[in-house]
Amino acid sequence: MVIEVNSDEIHTAPLASATVMVLRDSPQGPEVLMMRRHGNSSVLGGAHVFPGGKLDPQDCQVNASRLDQPAQRLQHALGQPGLDPLTAAGLHVAALRETFEECGLLLAHASNPAALATAREQIGAGHDFVSTVLRLGLTLETARLAPWSRWITPRVPSVTRSRFDTRFFVAEAPSGQTACHDDHEATETVWLHPRTGLQQYWDGLIDLAPPQIMSLSQLARFDSVADLMASARSRPPPLIEPEPFDQDGQRVICYPGDPRHTLREPAWPGPTRLIYRNRRFEPEGGLAALLQTP
Repeated sequence: MVIEVNSDEIHTAPLASATVMVLRDSPQGPEVLMMRRHGNSSVLGGAHVFPGGKLDPQDCQVNASRLDQPAQRLQHALGQPGLDPLTAAGLHVAALRETFEECGLLLAHASNPAALATAREQIGAGHDFVSTVLRLGLTLETARLAPWSRWITPRVPSVTRSRFDTRFFVAEAPSGQTACHDDHEATETVWLHPRTGLQQYWDGLIDLAPPQIMSLSQLARFDSVADLMASARSRPPPLIEPEPFDQDGQRVICYPGDPRHTLREPAWPGPTRLIYRNRRFEPEGGLAALLQTP
């Protein structure tokens, strides 16, 4: 993927969406599931991303009996008191739906175990996710998700032509299930230690967009999935509103805590800006800045 830096202002409102960083333990520490988007994709074609996508209207219509937590609790978890509880529940449903549709991992349970196998078969054959969940009486495991961050694309996006309001979640991979891709939206599925993913990005082996770069840098600071999940549940998800500007002919994206950002309080430890140079986004201090540990 060759990033073409965008300078056009987008006047449409950001689209609500959900992304899930699926995790599993390994001897080297937590690994995260990443997928390589199809090269012909209109959004980040060829880049390695986490499973995710836009909120569908049906995501907000799941009966409360099909969720393992009340909508008010899901609203509280997202840290937005003014958010409609049904939308909060819908964002969790969207996260679970996209996780299944994009990598085949189903975070749900049923009184009849055979229903899970039937759901995988029917949804895999093209049946609607929400309708299938309702028809088979599955209970979606929203408690497996922990909100991690919220990213809102600026009016002048640097790497896309659209704006998104994306809730990033973390979730431990379900045991006994194998992640896979559909060869349509994604062409590769890989488990990567966050530090390995950043090293491969630096070596030119994979392409990453700024939200993935910064998220991997934060995930790399944990020694186990349990510690990472506990951290996510111990605080409200930070709001990340990147503020881009051009300096000396280079695009700079700054984040909370940066001297040029509106918010002076850092959202996380580590770099507070990425600079587009060498045909990619890099932090001041290079790879070492992304790999710093507490």
